[in-house]
Amino acid sequence: MTVPVPEGHDDGTDDELAIRPAEQADLLAVVRIENESFPQPWPYDAFDRFLGEPGFLVADVHGQIAGYVVADVSASFGRQLGHIKDVAVHPDRRGMGVGSALLSRSIAVLAAHGADSIKLEVRRSNDGAKRLYRQFGFEPIRHVPGYYGNGEDAIIMVRQLE
Repeated sequence: MTVPVPEGHDDGTDDELAIRPAEQADLLAVVRIENESFPQPWPYDAFDRFLGEPGFLVADVHGQIAGYVVADVSASFGRQLGHIKDVAVHPDRRGMGVGSALLSRSIAVLAAHGADSIKLEVRRSNDGAKRLYRQFGFEPIRHVPGYYGNGEDAIIMVRQLE
């Protein structure tokens, strides 16, 4: 999927954004973005284990990885639950529609793989991410005290698929 960078997010280039499955060659860039984005980043091996999974996607802008999403579908109480496990955008590419493009494609992939609903966890303090997720129909359903390694609470958000 290739889409132009959304209007109003022009950074002076004619960038095109391609969302595609992650490849081995992408992992170092993915880990760099992860390390710049989170206080308790996933290690390289965690991403390596998801290679080949349909829900591990990267955003590619002219051969540079601008962001990624890791998601999967699993059976839960007789239903198929999609789970967005990790998503991040390179600091230089934030606010340009990369996160929205990744989230949109991820939702479509999870739906195509039978998900009835999709859940994700977000830091209580991450207002920007919570706003983005609400724009995509995710609703907060509960909070988990001390979920993250530094003791911060998580907000569990869910979106039902039709």
